[in-house]
Amino acid sequence: MATGAARTERLLAEVLAAVLRVERVSADSHFFDDLGADSLVMAQFCARVRKRDDLPTVSMKDIYRYPTIQGVATAVPVSVPSLDEAGAAGAGTAIGVSQALDVRLAEVLAAVLRVERVSVDSHFFDDLGADSLVMAQFCARARKRDDLPTVSMRDIYRYPTIETLAAAFAVGEPSPVRGQAPSGIPLPSEAQAVDVPSGDSDEPPLGTLPYVLCGAAQLLFFLVFSSVGGLVAIEGYEWVIEGSRTVDLYRRAVSFSAAVFFGLCALPIVAKWLLVGRFTHRRLRVWSVAYLRFWCVKAFIRTSPARLLAGSPLYGLYLRALGARIGKGVVILSRTVPVCTDLLSIGDGTLIRKDVHLSCYRAHDGWIETGSVTLGAQVIVSEQTVLDIDTSMGDGAQLGHASSLQRGQSVPAGESWHGSPAEATTTDYSSVPPVACGTLRPAIYSLGQLAAMLLVYLPMSVAGVSIVLSVVPQLNAVLGPESSALTNPASVLAALLASLVVFIGAAPVGLVLVGTLPRLLRLAIKPDRVYPLYGFHYGVQRAILRLTNIRFFTTLFGDSSAIVHYLRCLGYDLRNVQQTGSNFGTMVKHDTPYLSKVGSGTMVADGLSIINAEFSSTSFRLSRTSIGPDNFLGNNIAYPSGGRTGDNCLLATKVLVPIDGPVREGVGLLGSPSFEIPRTVMRDTQFDGMAIGDELRRRLAAKNRHNALTASLHLLVRWFHFVVLALIGVAAVDLYDVYGVLVLALASLVSVAFTVMLFTLIERAVTGFRPLKPLYCSIYDPAFWSHERFWKLTSHRYMEAFNGTPFKALVWRLLGAKVGRRVFDDGCTLIERTLVSIGDDCTLNAASVVQSHSQEDGAFKSDHATLGRGVTLGVGAFVHYGTVLGDQAQLDADTFLMKGEEVPPRARWGGNPAVETGRTHE
Repeated sequence: MATGAARTERLLAEVLAAVLRVERVSADSHFFDDLGADSLVMAQFCARVRKRDDLPTVSMKDIYRYPTIQGVATAVPVSVPSLDEAGAAGAGTAIGVSQALDVRLAEVLAAVLRVERVSVDSHFFDDLGADSLVMAQFCARARKRDDLPTVSMRDIYRYPTIETLAAAFAVGEPSPVRGQAPSGIPLPSEAQAVDVPSGDSDEPPLGTLPYVLCGAAQLLFFLVFSSVGGLVAIEGYEWVIEGSRTVDLYRRAVSFSAAVFFGLCALPIVAKWLLVGRFTHRRLRVWSVAYLRFWCVKAFIRTSPARLLAGSPLYGLYLRALGARIGKGVVILSRTVPVCTDLLSIGDGTLIRKDVHLSCYRAHDGWIETGSVTLGAQVIVSEQTVLDIDTSMGDGAQLGHASSLQRGQSVPAGESWHGSPAEATTTDYSSVPPVACGTLRPAIYSLGQLAAMLLVYLPMSVAGVSIVLSVVPQLNAVLGPESSALTNPASVLAALLASLVVFIGAAPVGLVLVGTLPRLLRLAIKPDRVYPLYGFHYGVQRAILRLTNIRFFTTLFGDSSAIVHYLRCLGYDLRNVQQTGSNFGTMVKHDTPYLSKVGSGTMVADGLSIINAEFSSTSFRLSRTSIGPDNFLGNNIAYPSGGRTGDNCLLATKVLVPIDGPVREGVGLLGSPSFEIPRTVMRDTQFDGMAIGDELRRRLAAKNRHNALTASLHLLVRWFHFVVLALIGVAAVDLYDVYGVLVLALASLVSVAFTVMLFTLIERAVTGFRPLKPLYCSIYDPAFWSHERFWKLTSHRYMEAFNGTPFKALVWRLLGAKVGRRVFDDGCTLIERTLVSIGDDCTLNAASVVQSHSQEDGAFKSDHATLGRGVTLGVGAFVHYGTVLGDQAQLDADTFLMKGEEVPPRARWGGNPAVETGRTHE
């Protein structure tokens, strides 16, 4: 081997050896298969490489692409190839560059692995035993070297040796060098992107005073709105129950509920035109007066009951009233309501599937930026996608599931794109033929939907309070309108016990309902048959969807053996299930459970969405969705009915499951679009002894006992929270005649404060009143069971009420997160709060997630995640554990930052998995 190649191998091998804490590694050792590393270890390796000025930038894509030191050193090019070693091998040639890269990459990898040297032809995973974390560290360290290119995790998996990695970079194949757009983000000439400003600004953020004043104004808005709502509820309920006969009572309930429904639907429309007028392309500094008006309108829109009309023709009419340009025959199934509706344009016959984010605004570096989303006619936007501002799709264009359009991207007419960021593909996401739908069918469906809501559901909810009080006299004595027993301790105690019986007894009744009624409804729909929208069969499908996706039950039974029995009760095909005690997490959903099959031995982390229903703008079809045996599925995965994966696959977090090509078996899939990675690594198999034989039976029985107690505590906490809020409400009603509307404002404030303090106390108690510690253990370890209890008891969604306000950061601090000053949080989720550190003036967008843990098969890992000062997380961005984002760093929308990655200060990263896409404030 030439001297340059040998030097590259040696340097990378030193880095990898240092990370692995071994004396040396072979350059031809596979990171995962031979060295036993995992993705976390390899992320650490990439990070160390980036810190070396004499090595190229290596990403996790490179680690998987070239899984040996030899492959990386060969594939990754240098930005300054004028080295003596390269010259000796033939200066200016690709071979010389590749050999020089061999040396530098090998040095970095060796340092990460903490060994003396690694062989350039050693497979990162198979030979060197690295994992994704080690290779992410390798990429991070390489990125800090000015003489090395940017290497991504996609490159790591694609070229899994230093030799192949260096060779690929020498000819310019993998991820480009810093500052260049990655191949996933088309240039304007390729993607027909519009010319948009960068959005970066050197203007300093607003100080603390506007931050405090904005929070005070938002609190006042909440108190006024809740007081008016309470006033309407009290006066309306008293008017309803004054009815002398059953018919009169029903007529009053219909009138009152209809007035409230239409009033709440009209309120956002009126508020939007009064406070904002028309939304235009502009930037608003957060915490300013303009932002306060924007936030008020957003709060009205997002809390309107009209969002429950998603999937109905009425939803399009509602968006038109808000200023959106909605064509004929548009179908919108997503409940994420657009906010800046004047900037939304959707052509005739366009289909938008569920879980799509197209809000027409984003938060960026302390600013709210509004921008257009333009969709032509007959466009298809698939599930779990993000459309950033200033994006467009031409007539007949398609966007696949688990994909995103970044700011400025435009899909040409008739083309199909997928990936994050999206790129052209030959995959066809239009699988259901259209049928004749006409105009009469949608009109009749809409009238029937309104009639059912106004004549049945809403009146029954109003009358339901009276029914419960009449059935349970103990509750009526305390909560009834004529009660005076609130000051009697014995009566209150009796009411508490009665409410506990009612609360816990409602769960079995609900289980019977979801296990029987949907089974009868399913008989009306035949699999693989095309039905028109807005008819009887469509109504049945929507009813099955709602009745079998009750979040209360999946939260109660998830992360335990009980979830298997619950899903089987719903109708899942779970034959010959290998019980692990953690087969499914707490968030599992589907279009229909009766066509959902999961193979034996498969484990699902959380956030699985099984797609059984396929749609066009005029028709739908239900098809069977099968996930093979012995799979492991990470977080936030949308699995379509035509998914081309078979037995023994690893599907990484946010992966785009392919629907064409060969059936993948015995491999892992990562990214969007997805590419193959190793199925597992040696480090993740060290706990396999706990998952077989008598040891498994003993530990599983102990886990089941622990999980049963956790579920009981979960029910007890929810009951206590519900009862105390009810008592606060009753006390407010009793005092209303004396103190008027002020007592309603006070009751609202006390309710919110009680909720925050209760769940803060519970979370602190579950963790033993100390911060969580990084873990690496088996799912059959009691430490993991305690972590599961932490998840379940802290799963309440009350935090959503604080989105976009200064109070969100205050609550995060109460829960143990290290949060800096003036942090803007528009809907971020921090899973393990005490493992997260967030700097001053950070901007966290809606649907972003910081998850400080990972589960892969039977192994559980958790570690810290650190966000520096001024960091921006885009809409739907996902940050894994063991990551560090430097000051002023930015993640684009829908980015997946893998475990162990280190984002340098002022760097801009994007994609799934994330790679560097540019610099900020330049």
